[in-house]
Amino acid sequence: MTNTEFELGGINHLALVSSDMKATIDFYSGVLGMPLVKTLELPDDLGQHFFFDCGGGNQLAFFWFPDAPDGVPGVSAPATTPGAGELTSAIGSMNHVAFHVPPEKFDEYRKKLKDKGIAVSPVLNHDDSPAGVSREVHEGTFVRSFYFQDPDGALLEFACWLREFTEADVAHEPKTSADRTVS
Repeated sequence: MTNTEFELGGINHLALVSSDMKATIDFYSGVLGMPLVKTLELPDDLGQHFFFDCGGGNQLAFFWFPDAPDGVPGVSAPATTPGAGELTSAIGSMNHVAFHVPPEKFDEYRKKLKDKGIAVSPVLNHDDSPAGVSREVHEGTFVRSFYFQDPDGALLEFACWLREFTEADVAHEPKTSADRTVS
């Protein structure tokens, strides 16, 4: 499957908003090991914009605004990690950021985060069953993942693909705004 309209090379950067840029650096560089590669002071004292290398030529960026409103758990981002509570967030919000990790390092990386004091979710083996996950990896498992949160509550995920997708993986009719239960 290829894009016939644009030659896209992935995500250039994803920009989130931080309440404390120092804590953001401590977490993303100190805990996750992402190099801080660019820092900017925005003009007219609007704030800061910092970029971290998250691998594969992609960047994770953060804005810090002195007058940014506080995030609202369950609105701005999910209130908890999947398996521990609610996954829902508001329309237009960023629900979570999933970082690709090698399948052979998946369990090691989960343990490493736990050893650093980071609360991680149970491992989810995503499949096409009615529950969407299974306890064990099987031939229908397409991705393994676990979730954790950054200092501002942004939901993060370490995920590893276990198989390539085929045309058979696109089999559901898309829902519309008319299908929503809340307006």
